[in-house]
Amino acid sequence: MFHVGGARSALYNWAVARQSGGTFVLRIEDTDAARNKPEWIDGIISALASIGIKESDPAFEGPYFQSHNADRHKEASQQLFAAGKAYYCDCTREQLKERTGSEHLGYDGHCRERGLAYEPGRAMRFRTPDEGETVVVDKVRGEPSFPNAAIEDFVIARGDGSPVFLLANVVDDLDERITEVIRGEEHLSNTPKQQLLWEALGATPPVWAHLPVIVNEKRQKLSKRRDKVALEDYLAEGYLPDAMVNYLMLLGWGPGGDREILPYEELQRLFRIEDVNGSSAFFDIKKLTAFNGEYIRALPVAEFTAACAPWLSAPHAPWKPEDFDQAVFETVAPLAQTRLPVLSEITAYVDFLFLDTPVADEVSWSKAMKPGAEQLLRDAVTQLGALPAWEAEPLKATLESIATAHGLKLGKAQAPIRVAVMGRTVGLPLFESLEVLGRPRSLARLEAARTRLQAETPTES
Repeated sequence: MFHVGGARSALYNWAVARQSGGTFVLRIEDTDAARNKPEWIDGIISALASIGIKESDPAFEGPYFQSHNADRHKEASQQLFAAGKAYYCDCTREQLKERTGSEHLGYDGHCRERGLAYEPGRAMRFRTPDEGETVVVDKVRGEPSFPNAAIEDFVIARGDGSPVFLLANVVDDLDERITEVIRGEEHLSNTPKQQLLWEALGATPPVWAHLPVIVNEKRQKLSKRRDKVALEDYLAEGYLPDAMVNYLMLLGWGPGGDREILPYEELQRLFRIEDVNGSSAFFDIKKLTAFNGEYIRALPVAEFTAACAPWLSAPHAPWKPEDFDQAVFETVAPLAQTRLPVLSEITAYVDFLFLDTPVADEVSWSKAMKPGAEQLLRDAVTQLGALPAWEAEPLKATLESIATAHGLKLGKAQAPIRVAVMGRTVGLPLFESLEVLGRPRSLARLEAARTRLQAETPTES
């Protein structure tokens, strides 16, 4: 799963790398074998490619694997120990709780001056400066400062000698020549510790930029436990990659003016990490869907038709494969394109053409089949059936006449016809749909709706 927040961070990093002539570095932090599988790595690379960040691009570097750099991590920990900037500690959690009275307090520095050598089970801790403060220069947050006295002597290597993530991350950044780190604000609390490690290793820290958290409509941080957060899920639902990229770029930043629908090339050119807003960014699915509709309508018809293909066959399509007619679909595709918010909804727009009977939406039926609907359907069967040409324009003109005779506006008269023929009140333009469906099938469905209405109408005793 590639979180939409991670996708936004990747796009911002990609924009900065491309603007500066630098490189975008993909590193797989795989030291926890239980949380890393080859297929997940393939999924990350595939997800990045779907939003235009491709391995084949000269600005792309990696993937690197943190586990491959284990020897350098250990070397760095020993370098810090030899310089007196780290020490070994054999304190247990129980001992610390006994000394401090609470298991929630930070480490009390008990082993700082004991001069312990390494033995299995002894962790290595970084010797945090007692005085002063660590100032993080952040392109989004300004210059937040952290008193060193409030930063405990944190563990940098476990009891088996393996470095923890904080140290491994810094060493990898050093080796990969990272100059800018753009990531989510949840990492800000770790940054002063990482910056202290950079300085202790004799290096200049990178430029930091911590992006605002992305929240849902309740202003809660997006969570996979309650929200749809995977980029892959949105793409599988029929959100176009270009629409996703455009929308994600605007979560916390804007190009200025009232323009929002812009190609990534232009967004990339205009993007400035310094202009990112530090406040939380609302992931508005309605707005994303509106963006997606705009991108769908902008596609050449042939591309739209091809993009719909995955939803026109099993397991998405409700019709039998032999009942699908590509030529018929291509006839109505331009009509569907003007209305479709996401590609996955295409089946609901065209299923009436490829099923023997339309999928009946009972809510639509109840709303459309008001008193008088049965007589209106009867007139429609008689008058539409008598038309010499089964074409959209005469079909519309005839139904307008029927509507007038029933004291209705055309929109009200269309509702029972649409539900009878298509099964629902929302869909393709009615008269063009009737033309494509054909006279025999259309009249048969109108008659079937009449029959059902008659059966549902109580008879007078």
